[in-house]
Amino acid sequence: MSDLNVSVIVPCFNEEKTIEQVLLRILNQKDIVKEIIVIDDNSTDNSRQKIEKMSNSNPIIQYFFKDINEGKGSALIKGFSLSKGDIVLIQDADLEYDPEEYKKLIKPFTESNADVVYGSRFLGGDMIRLHFFWHYLANKILTFICNIVTNLNMSDMETGYKLIKKKHLDKINLKEKSFGIEPELTVKLAKKNLVFYEVPISYKGRTYQEGKKIGFKDAVVAMYCIFKYRFFD
Repeated sequence: MSDLNVSVIVPCFNEEKTIEQVLLRILNQKDIVKEIIVIDDNSTDNSRQKIEKMSNSNPIIQYFFKDINEGKGSALIKGFSLSKGDIVLIQDADLEYDPEEYKKLIKPFTESNADVVYGSRFLGGDMIRLHFFWHYLANKILTFICNIVTNLNMSDMETGYKLIKKKHLDKINLKEKSFGIEPELTVKLAKKNLVFYEVPISYKGRTYQEGKKIGFKDAVVAMYCIFKYRFFD
């Protein structure tokens, strides 16, 4: 489909119920994906065994097992450093985001001049699961504040689908070890005056009972990071 090589980074922490299915769905996009890198953040369930099993039968799946649990940001930073593709795509290890969306997510790279592509849950994807009004409101507030300081008009800064040209990732120094990586990455890429695109995506959000991990504390950290990395870093 494209001459671009896409590396998919999968941060994972205690996702034994979904990690195999997610990896199978990514493998179904073999015409797009050339490399899958799973970073396990010291899971305490059976995630590691399932990752190893999948890797043993699918050579394009690489993995790195961390000795301590630090957070999504730390896992992503490690994955970015190991990736070799032209485009780096972030894929969560749950089933909230569907790899079937990859084809339309890479279009701004192949058909236009994109440097960065975000998949937006608020632009009218095929299906959006409805719940957690306060999460939605916090997301919109964080995106609004981020737009003010970056002069972008994003609709979904906290999206799990972020695609970035590797050459731009290599030029920024990322520091946030937890969910603060989302605003840090966005602000630092925006400060480089890169070309951003958004693509509408579907979203099947989980409840906390189903394994959702992000909470109010993370929203506070995200707000802090927006101002920290725009004005003080």
